[in-house]
Amino acid sequence: MREILGRRRRLRLRRKEGAARLEAALTFATAWQWPVLPGAGTAPAALRDGRGLGCACPDPDCAVPGAHPFDPGLLAATTDERMVRWWWTNRPAAPVILATGGRAPCAVSLPALAGARALVALDRMGMRLGPVVATPTRWSLLVAPYTLERLGELLYSKDWVPSSLRFHGEGGYLVLPPSEIGTGQVRWERPPVPLAAPAPSTSVLRRITKGGGRAEAAAPWLPDVEAVLDALVEASTSAPDGGSRLAY
Repeated sequence: MREILGRRRRLRLRRKEGAARLEAALTFATAWQWPVLPGAGTAPAALRDGRGLGCACPDPDCAVPGAHPFDPGLLAATTDERMVRWWWTNRPAAPVILATGGRAPCAVSLPALAGARALVALDRMGMRLGPVVATPTRWSLLVAPYTLERLGELLYSKDWVPSSLRFHGEGGYLVLPPSEIGTGQVRWERPPVPLAAPAPSTSVLRRITKGGGRAEAAAPWLPDVEAVLDALVEASTSAPDGGSRLAY
């Protein structure tokens, strides 16, 4: 009897999580016009370190288990409501993948510890931040779209850029909440705030986070990449490994 009740609870939880991912994907695609597609998802095989889940893609050594496009490929990313509904109705457990660049947000990601330090530094500077995506291993700051040429100019002016920094621009992708990937749950460290809106209260932040990101119809405000780049470089450089290791 206990086993039956346990299975029913797990089934209800999976349905609830699937509905939250569909709602989030629809908000990203239709309300904010961010092109999305389902990610590869996870498989029961454990990661090499013995923790988490493996990737559902054919690569047994996948570096980003569950958190990348596979079938369909990245070029299939869309803002079409019917396509988004079809994808997540058929694959409710699939992670939500954002195709970055173009008219969609770009992002800069770094190891989780360095990301936490960077946010403290930016807060001390009084810098307004956009959405921040957190996984157990990496944090990603969403920024306004940038071109590869502009990014190249910014990086060229730096004495050194840690290899642990990753830049998600045109042709790139980023997993969004409320997805689950091989390393664990994807969440908002800083929830999206609608364009030109004042900073939300703590109660509003809780509601946004709990709802998987569907806060307002207006697209979230995003900072320029140059406004946050220095703090991200500094935080990655001062990380325990010196920012030289690319941690996924």
